Amino acid sequence: MRNATLWRSLLGVEKAVIEEVEFDEDEQLVVAHVRPRKRARDRCGRCGRASPGYDRGEGRRRWRALDLGTIQVVLEAGAPRVNCREHGPTVAAVPWARHGVGHTYAFDAQVAWLATQCSKSAVTELMRIAWRTVGAIITRVWADVEAVHDRFAGLRRIGIDEISYKRGHRYLTVVVDHDSGRLLWAAPGREKATLHRFFDALGEERCSQITHVSADGADWISAVVAARCPNAVRCADPFHIVKWATEALDDVRRQAWNAARSQAGGRSTRIRWSRGRIRQDAAGDAKALKHARYALWKNPENLTTRQQAKLAWIAKTDPTLYRAYLLKEGLRLIFQLDYDEAVEALEAWIMWARRSRIPTFVDLQRRIVKHKASILAAIEHGLSNGLIESVNTKIRLITRVAFGFKSADALIALAMLNLGGHRPILPGRR
Repeated sequence: MRNATLWRSLLGVEKAVIEEVEFDEDEQLVVAHVRPRKRARDRCGRCGRASPGYDRGEGRRRWRALDLGTIQVVLEAGAPRVNCREHGPTVAAVPWARHGVGHTYAFDAQVAWLATQCSKSAVTELMRIAWRTVGAIITRVWADVEAVHDRFAGLRRIGIDEISYKRGHRYLTVVVDHDSGRLLWAAPGREKATLHRFFDALGEERCSQITHVSADGADWISAVVAARCPNAVRCADPFHIVKWATEALDDVRRQAWNAARSQAGGRSTRIRWSRGRIRQDAAGDAKALKHARYALWKNPENLTTRQQAKLAWIAKTDPTLYRAYLLKEGLRLIFQLDYDEAVEALEAWIMWARRSRIPTFVDLQRRIVKHKASILAAIEHGLSNGLIESVNTKIRLITRVAFGFKSADALIALAMLNLGGHRPILPGRR
């Protein structure tokens, strides 16, 4: 094997000519002097179109390449400019790196793979670069992946949700494909304008092909979906619907706890043995209600013996709170029924909550009536945001790894590389 062929393979510059290779012992650095082959010369760095030469540029440039063992490697070549008819005077393209970038394709590919597999410290230590540089690399790697793959092809059923990615109420709007399980799209913000950007990228024709959309019942999502996907069946996520009932139940529990606590405090001024005993009983009720949260939240089949006893105590001492608990459980069980049974059960639950004389559940039934069609659609089609919650959990982990990125774009690119169905591979692998 000729030395030039060996060096081209080692450096990952098969489309270049090796002019000379030097080794700097003081810097422990290999410098490979290269130039593009004749067919790859004199092309615009932005569009790749063959263009006439303009000048010799600002001298020679260097690009970081993959290390050879423990030795750093750089490529050095001239950076002449060409006169592109579209972009004007532009630095000529080189076959081993992207335009305006100081790293080779192979270097970027390895960094992107490591970012999806390793910790932050492992990537920066192994590749000898800053973490912000990693963010810039994965952003451009994902841009290249997106340019050659149509992630919206064959899209029919989608789920929409938002997730917090930074303190200060910073959110991402996330869209997932129910059929493939892939993360389709993400963008900063959680308002109508953000979601409109997704449907703009999708296009009117593909919007009309969407058959099902699941979401958490947020009004801003429902309004945009109704406007952009009028043919889609909108499904309310069962988890979030039951969460509404759990929050209403917890509000009733807090009211009962505050009432018991105020009763205990109000009678403490009278120093009589009988009234002192009443004060101690009221204080005990307040303490018991404070620690009854998990007994009320958990599903009956998951209760411990102690929690079952706590629930039995609530049934005897506080009928209003126990009725709120039964309302929560009744709503949860509706999602376990067949569609025909669920229609009747939901109507009965609405009437029950309306007459319960519990303000939070009276308000909740109005909210349920508003989303009744999407709730029943979720039961009929068996669609929920469970897949999206799984993706959100993975994004939260990625967010912790990505802490320190300068912009949300790098975080989104890392999430797309991990969860978008086109994970990067190491250089030289297939």
